[in-house]
Amino acid sequence: MDEIKSADDAGKLAELYKAFADETRVRIMISLGEGAKCVGDIASATGVSQSAVSHQLKTLKYANLVSCQRDGRVITYELADDHVRTIINMGLDHIHE
Repeated sequence: MDEIKSADDAGKLAELYKAFADETRVRIMISLGEGAKCVGDIASATGVSQSAVSHQLKTLKYANLVSCQRDGRVITYELADDHVRTIINMGLDHIHE
């Protein structure tokens, strides 16, 4: 296990896991694991309202778990990097043991 290099690291790690502590946010990240999507597509895939998806995406962006790209009026969201996919997959492996 990597060591915590500063007191700030422990706080940042706790904040990261807080972002995973909401079922809707996890469902959004799993949906984005299939590829980039706009808010409407995420809402359809997760069964959550567009307003709720937008609210949760703000939290996920703040935690650097998702990123977005604007093309005109359309904003698409995707997982920030492969680390996010790895964290989700490791969690799934753990609960399925």
